[in-house]
Amino acid sequence: QVHVVESGGGLVQPGGSLRLSCAASGIILSINAMGWYRQAPGKQRELVATITTGGMTNYADSVKGRFTISRDNNKKTMDLQMDSLKPEGTAVYTCNANVLTTLYRSLEIWGQGNLVTVSP
Repeated sequence: QVHVVESGGGLVQPGGSLRLSCAASGIILSINAMGWYRQAPGKQRELVATITTGGMTNYADSVKGRFTISRDNNKKTMDLQMDSLKPEGTAVYTCNANVLTTLYRSLEIWGQGNLVTVSP
């Protein structure tokens, strides 16, 4: 079974920081693009940040300058450093990865979701 597991969510005050981690496991030949999504209460899920195998990144305008996405291809992990958090950042954050299980098969996998609450 190929899957990813997130960790690091929790409660933080506005202006504070949290670091989310995502770890992939199972029989994986390689991992292509990875990213973080989030869904706030009453809102649609949105893309927060993505990172390619080579380290190219992009961010949603709402988090640029405050969030940093990174990955370790050897460890098969991905992190999201979140600084200067705002109440609007309260959401369930989910890890996503496109993986190669063989030379000819790719698979889109999703984490279970971790809640981040930004509140005084």
